[in-house]
Amino acid sequence: MAGNPIRVGIIGADTKASWAGASHVPALMAQPQLKLAAVATRREESARQAAELFGAERWYADPYELISDPSIDVVTVAVKVPAHRELVLAALAAGKAVYAESPLGANVAETEEMAAAAGTLHTAIGLQGSLSPSVRRAAEIVAQGRLGRLLSARATATTFGNGPESVSAYEYFDKADAGASFMTIAVGHVLDVIETVLGDITEIDARTELLWPEVKLVDTGTTTTREVPDHLDAILKTSSGAPVGVQVLAGVPVPDARFSLEVRGADGWLRLTGNHPAGVQVGDLTLTSNVDVEEPDRPVATGTGPAAAEIWTGAAINVGEVYASLARDLADGTHHTPGFARAAHNSRLVARVERAARTGVRQ
Repeated sequence: MAGNPIRVGIIGADTKASWAGASHVPALMAQPQLKLAAVATRREESARQAAELFGAERWYADPYELISDPSIDVVTVAVKVPAHRELVLAALAAGKAVYAESPLGANVAETEEMAAAAGTLHTAIGLQGSLSPSVRRAAEIVAQGRLGRLLSARATATTFGNGPESVSAYEYFDKADAGASFMTIAVGHVLDVIETVLGDITEIDARTELLWPEVKLVDTGTTTTREVPDHLDAILKTSSGAPVGVQVLAGVPVPDARFSLEVRGADGWLRLTGNHPAGVQVGDLTLTSNVDVEEPDRPVATGTGPAAAEIWTGAAINVGEVYASLARDLADGTHHTPGFARAAHNSRLVARVERAARTGVRQ
């Protein structure tokens, strides 16, 4: 790949307000070392439309044809979680680098299977909040000991999803066997940011609630049953020594959205804040501190893609950081990008939180 752009194929690049169109496509467009070479959906018409809208050279109505295309260097899997396993394993078997959305698998076993199958291949997982320039700078401050002995931390996060109302296209987020839920997405991303800044979570006390067991689907007027929690309170202990109080709220109106992680030490404090309605992993974060802080790096990608609902404004920012890191790894033969091993760790961590909440026993 030396001297040539890294050619990326996206499975799930739909034109209708898709996550891929809002995040992956503009993230690639912002970086000359990367090229959107192909797109794939399950229907010929939508695949062709996506190629035309996004400027891809090729389109496929069969995602396995994209995977087998010898010109594709990186396969991005941006479809619903239950479809991840077969596509990811096929891409790994073809020797491709793979970028998969998070959660990687529908459960811990699936996630660990894919992580094991990756071997030495390059992978990236969509826990992109940890690569936010502000999060990386906060982690540096803590690692350098500039706050002194860490005393405490507090994280509050919200998401507009998983509330009392939804739409039929998102109904699967409320089903236990889908693997994509409030716990694996909203909570999983928050925990990953906490660990990036403060080190591995070593102990967990948690309580979850199911506040809205019945969900109105506003586009059909019907009601569906939610099978998974939609609220979390937890107290965590981290390897850095800082205890962390965590609250993650679902169904929060867009104007009230917020994320905050405040870390206090004997010699200072820092705070990460954001207000994207979709959660900490989407959009930019602001870093403030009472110690001298070097300005976070400028994101490599900004703005919104050509097929994005307004709710996804800024979605390309952190996804762009993942692609930039993966491109460096591919060029240098390194493995610094959070990949499938990180995905397996996060999946096990969420399972520990769920077990702590279910049993009332510290994990």
